Amino acid sequence: MGIELGAFSISLSVANIEASLSFYEKLGFTQSGGDSAEKWVIMRNGEHVIGLFSGMFDRNMLTFNPGWDQNARKTETFTDIREIRKELTANGLVVEGEFDEATRGPASFIVVDPDGNPILVDQHV
Repeated sequence: MGIELGAFSISLSVANIEASLSFYEKLGFTQSGGDSAEKWVIMRNGEHVIGLFSGMFDRNMLTFNPGWDQNARKTETFTDIREIRKELTANGLVVEGEFDEATRGPASFIVVDPDGNPILVDQHV
């Protein structure tokens, strides 16, 4: 089956969290997580997920969450982030971010595509 990257969302680096929250609400998204006072929120419209983050990172990025479905529920089976990292590294990709390979559970790393777009792989389970 290959690599199971899990849930997909786009993480947007925004200048004004309140303005962005209001804008995406007008597009039919509703807040499902986070806290605008903490400068981050998760917005949903059906299966579509957008994370809004102010001051947390420099660029917009694609985000994948191994072990989660589109509704942030743990999936029965998934490819652990450590296995994903091994496969990507074996395929010649540069993986940014260190974590203990001997552990289980939450961890994250970033790969950057040929156009400079960061891709965050962020496992919460």
